[in-house]
Order: sequence, then structure tokens, then C-alpha cells
Amino acid sequence: MSGIVIDRQAAIDDQHLPTQAQLTRWVGDVLARHPDDPRQELTVRFVDPDESRSLNYDYRGKDKPTNVLSFPFENPPGITLPLLGDLVICHAVVVKEAEEQRKALEHHYAHMVIHGTLHLLGYDHIEEEDAEVMEQCERELLAALGITDPYIGDI
Repeated sequence: MSGIVIDRQAAIDDQHLPTQAQLTRWVGDVLARHPDDPRQELTVRFVDPDESRSLNYDYRGKDKPTNVLSFPFENPPGITLPLLGDLVICHAVVVKEAEEQRKALEHHYAHMVIHGTLHLLGYDHIEEEDAEVMEQCERELLAALGITDPYIGDI
């Protein structure tokens, strides 16, 4: 998918953040499953726990940092833009989760970016049936990258 535009923003300084190429690959794999969706532009922002906590509280009422927040873009009436939305990823949370789950950091990041991008496309996991659809899509996308099922062992 050559039309993908990712505004990669790092509000933190860490050498272990995903590269532009990795983000483009992971997002591109998701968008390739939705060829009729013209939205090809998004922002991926890497933040510290304070910024993540603040956004999570303001938008979800949860007073703690979280791994990834998804903010779908809503086109103003009568205007069509190719913007998908924004992903805000808390690096410290992703690192901690990868360590706790004994996963390679790159693999967990791939999962978080794919998960967040699916949310931007309208997928959700509030209802069990919707969660099954979203998680199966994640499994398939990750398997194509050689990454094992991230839900193995989940109760």
C-alpha cells in the first residue's frame, strides 16, 4: 500500500520505538484487508505514562495509563478527507506488558498497532461476538508476520 501516510510522533526519547517502516508495514497489512476504505493517513504518537493517563481519563474516564488509545477521525459534513485517525501509544505500558507476557517487544508493538488500527476502522471488543471477530482478524494479521497468537493463555 504505497498511499499510506503515517505521521510518526515521539513525545518520548527511546531507541526501542517502532520505526516508520515497521508502522507502515503493520498499518498497511490492516488496510490491505479493507481495500475499499480510502482512508490511508493516520498519526501514531508515542507518549509517556502521564500523557497516556491524562488522555485515558479525559476520553474514557479511566485514571491510569493504557497501552493504546484510538481516536477515529470524523469528516466534517460535506468534506471527505483520507484521514483514519490517531493512535496514542504509551511506550512504558507496552514495554511492561511485553515483559510480563514474555513477548518480544516488536511483536507486542505489532499487536498494539494492528489492534489500534482496527479500532480506527470501526472494530470493537465490547460485545463478545465483536471481540471474537476483532481478535480473529488480529490473529490472522499477526500470523502473517510470523507472530504467535497474542491471546493464548488469556482467560
